[in-house]
Amino acid sequence: MASTKSSPLTIPLFLTWMILFLQPMVSSGNHAFSIKEATVQDLQLAFEKNQLTSRQLVAFYMGEIHRLNALLRPVIEVNPDALYQADEADRERKAKAPGSLSGLHGLPILLKDNIATKDKMNTTASSLALLGSIVPRDAGVVSKLRKAGAIILGKVSLSEWAHFRDGGVPSGWCARTGQGKNPYNISKDPCGSSSGSAIAAAANLAAVTLGTDTDGSILCPSNNNAIVGIKPTVGLTSRAGVVPITPRQDTVGPMCRTVADAVYVLDAISGLDYNDKATIEASRYIPRGGYKQFLKIDGLKGKRLGLFRNEFFNVGEGSVYAKVFERHFSTLSGD
Repeated sequence: MASTKSSPLTIPLFLTWMILFLQPMVSSGNHAFSIKEATVQDLQLAFEKNQLTSRQLVAFYMGEIHRLNALLRPVIEVNPDALYQADEADRERKAKAPGSLSGLHGLPILLKDNIATKDKMNTTASSLALLGSIVPRDAGVVSKLRKAGAIILGKVSLSEWAHFRDGGVPSGWCARTGQGKNPYNISKDPCGSSSGSAIAAAANLAAVTLGTDTDGSILCPSNNNAIVGIKPTVGLTSRAGVVPITPRQDTVGPMCRTVADAVYVLDAISGLDYNDKATIEASRYIPRGGYKQFLKIDGLKGKRLGLFRNEFFNVGEGSVYAKVFERHFSTLSGD
């Protein structure tokens, strides 16, 4: 049953030594592996080479949450069963269970707090009004994540009620944790409503995160926190078990540090769910083999890029922002 208390996030005491001493490097023999900024593929390769365990990975992210959450405020709750799930993933990998060295198996994910989990955590949409409420089942996307072997690390903040409670409240403000902060510049707007997901991904507080979007709630915070967000077509991912705004626009999508990571998450959460009728039609268009087959390191080669400058990109000629954008655009276009 979810706790009815709204208290500052705490990490179990027995993890104190890990928080104090665990470094962003883990070693096996003469080889060291850096967890910070590691991609899904990096982590799976480290598992395969016995350079890393899911328990070590979860403990590392718990330590980072303990270190940074008081400043950035994205994480509302850490799953008290996360280490148990990590141990189970390690056992499956050791037994060479099918799928235990691929996709999201054994990787920790943080969920936006409007996505229901039938476990010891709350689902509140960042509001005190739902604290202690009991959900009937996991959200559809959570069921798929568990089936893929992902570890539900915890819940992250959002602009309260997905920013539909009061337009005057700042983006990223959560009744349970306060104002979320952009990790690149804490004085800047993190945007929302999936602020906690974006902040956590950018600050390396989990391998990957999940957000929701009705009107820019994945795209805007992904942009402001310099991560990759995918807003799926309505029905590509299930909204069952997600605190709703409107069935015409609500969608659930990945928020990650790289395009490839976001695609791995999308493959795991997309597909049919009879609790969301919109997925019945949309699932027919998912390509056989998923979306990761289209990941190509030279995918932009030979492509022409267009930019609408006057209406869509007007930040002042000569500004720092404009110069950085032009430099990156030149890199993409091969100039």
